[in-house]
Amino acid sequence: MSIRSIIASGIAGALALAVPFLVSGPASAQDREFGGEIELVDPEVFRVCADPNNMPFSNEAEAGFEQKVAELLAGKLGRSSVSYTYFPQATGFVRMTLGSQLCDVIMSYPQGDELVQNTNAYYRTAYALVVPADGDLANVEKLSDPALQGKRVGVVAGTPPATYLARAGLIGKAKPYQLMVDTRIDNSAKAMIDDLDKGNIDAATLWGPMAGWYAKQSNKDYKVIPLIHEGAGPATTFRITMGVRPADQQWKRTLNVAIRDNQDAINDILLSYGVPLLTEDDQLIQPSKDAAAGTGSGNDSEQATDTAAKTGSDSTGKTKTQ
Repeated sequence: MSIRSIIASGIAGALALAVPFLVSGPASAQDREFGGEIELVDPEVFRVCADPNNMPFSNEAEAGFEQKVAELLAGKLGRSSVSYTYFPQATGFVRMTLGSQLCDVIMSYPQGDELVQNTNAYYRTAYALVVPADGDLANVEKLSDPALQGKRVGVVAGTPPATYLARAGLIGKAKPYQLMVDTRIDNSAKAMIDDLDKGNIDAATLWGPMAGWYAKQSNKDYKVIPLIHEGAGPATTFRITMGVRPADQQWKRTLNVAIRDNQDAINDILLSYGVPLLTEDDQLIQPSKDAAAGTGSGNDSEQATDTAAKTGSDSTGKTKTQ
């Protein structure tokens, strides 16, 4: 089961289809899969499970926001370094990384999935609509808006926006993109925004962090609209946690404290990547005063991201595990 498919299909559906024994079976079954009840966290190195080519989350150049958050927390927790175990975020990701004790934390995992133990949520976001900022769709707030009638909308197959596009009678003209891809060779989000750039589609629906990031990377001016008004149906908003092994109770508590104490700095990192952050009452979160003034960690992370993206190099001295 992958993180991408959990968000796409909804937590309850993913659990029922993929890991039913976790819903009704004893906790010991989960412990056995992840190596028993002994904590196996490295006390010196902040060991991260990551995708090698899945921006804006992570890549081998360590330019993703998950990696900037990992660096922040590693420093706050006194870890000597950060290391990465890379594996594509597709079927088997958790088993081949966290479950194999090769790393100690998955930096982004939807709250409510029991394949891992969740920390407290450190951000909340939503699927989003991406449209030209100065176009006739700039004031659209939901997929049932009449302004979308007759338009061609890009959608990743099997994701919540597909349901709402079908309800609105838009699915017939929609352009589908694959959900499950090997990120080393394919990228549905980039392909969708490229099509929007070329005028092949009129609007794009993407998972919020991807929508914000690829909209920022384009040379066109786009508006990213969180889909928070869709009504009854599949969830479009999710709380995102960090995922650890079920046995790692103290590690979870340590991360919870670090998240709480550094939430503003974490927010600034995410916002610098274009992630649409939402409060519990669906208000957009703005950068902290330090970040707005150009003195906070969000500004530093953006500079680091730009450098890594341009050079593709690794100047951090951190270890990598393939």
